[in-house]
Amino acid sequence: MSQTTLTQHATTSRRATLSALWAGLTLTVVATVHPFVDQATTRYLARHVGASYPGYGAEQVGTAVSAYLAILTVGGVLGAVTWLVVLWAARTGRTWAPWVATVAFVAAVCWAAAALTVTDTSGDVGLAPVLGWSQALPCAAGAVAVALLWRRR
Repeated sequence: MSQTTLTQHATTSRRATLSALWAGLTLTVVATVHPFVDQATTRYLARHVGASYPGYGAEQVGTAVSAYLAILTVGGVLGAVTWLVVLWAARTGRTWAPWVATVAFVAAVCWAAAALTVTDTSGDVGLAPVLGWSQALPCAAGAVAVALLWRRR
């Protein structure tokens, strides 16, 4: 291959990697904001908690929803910060970027699996499934980003 072809391939690979990383950050922000939009509109999470615990009053359901919102916000902020660190590392050519991205990807898959499967004391899945699946969306971009980061190496 000529030097020009190699340079073009590297530039295309870099753009694809950065695009996957930006997509992951965007999906993480969407997954973090989604529960708040739900709370302001459809209240799917509140209905899910109320159905799981029929004896709960409005105040108890509100407390449970607030706890979920806090947990999902902390996870979302940690995820967004991680995306930004990996973006910076990939843009500046840090050799450790694929390693950090891989560890973050494994952690994100565990987080999403927990959001989808962990049951609470009622025996029902704790987090409303639609919100659990939104937690899994950034993992798709993460898988692509990790693959591209390792390929660039």
